[in-house]
Amino acid sequence: MCAHVLVAEDDVNQAELIRRYLEHEGHSVLVVHDGRTAVAEHRRTSPDLVVLDVMMPGMDGLDACRALRAESDVAVLMLTARSTEDDLLAGLDLGADDYMTKPYSPRELMARVRTLLRRSRRTVPAPEPVLRAGPVAVDPARHTVHLDGAPIDCTPAEFDLLMALTERPGQVFTRAQLLERIHGIDRFITERTIDVHVKNLRKKIEPAPRSPIRLLTVYGVGYKLNGSADGARPE
Repeated sequence: MCAHVLVAEDDVNQAELIRRYLEHEGHSVLVVHDGRTAVAEHRRTSPDLVVLDVMMPGMDGLDACRALRAESDVAVLMLTARSTEDDLLAGLDLGADDYMTKPYSPRELMARVRTLLRRSRRTVPAPEPVLRAGPVAVDPARHTVHLDGAPIDCTPAEFDLLMALTERPGQVFTRAQLLERIHGIDRFITERTIDVHVKNLRKKIEPAPRSPIRLLTVYGVGYKLNGSADGARPE
């Protein structure tokens, strides 16, 4: 699974360590040391994955993630020394697919990279049927989402979440079930991650995100996708 990876890390030693591990796994790597250059190189080289440090000079990682998400659904893995849950979720709120806190194990970092690259691949070997729930259509083979026929850009994590819900319209999924579907068994990621992804998805598929009629909350349990043809809230 060779890929082109863009690494934005202002710590030269950390950047070199990440580059060596990525190249050992067969990836081509481009290293930059600030967010503004990361955004420019993303536009120039179209990487498969961006590893983005939060604390960088000039444009920091959060602003860089915001800029990337304004124009791309490239997989983004954020690295941060900020350890509070709110700080970590801030990156996800901007559209990052995953995060790791420093200090981290390089082997764990490579495992996260492999997971993100698997999720971000745009094709699968065998065709699969298009999944539909009301006006929402998810195509697993082409890795696309459409709403009333219009394409919707989703990050890899958002796509996996929406696909899980669309596979069984009307079924209620707990946050833990959805978290395992997206991230697997990972003790470092909390169920609040799902709430952030749901909030971001509602901005994309709901007529009024604050009053959802498609991606519904089942209080005390989790979430479900409305399967009615017109997207109206079920009685």
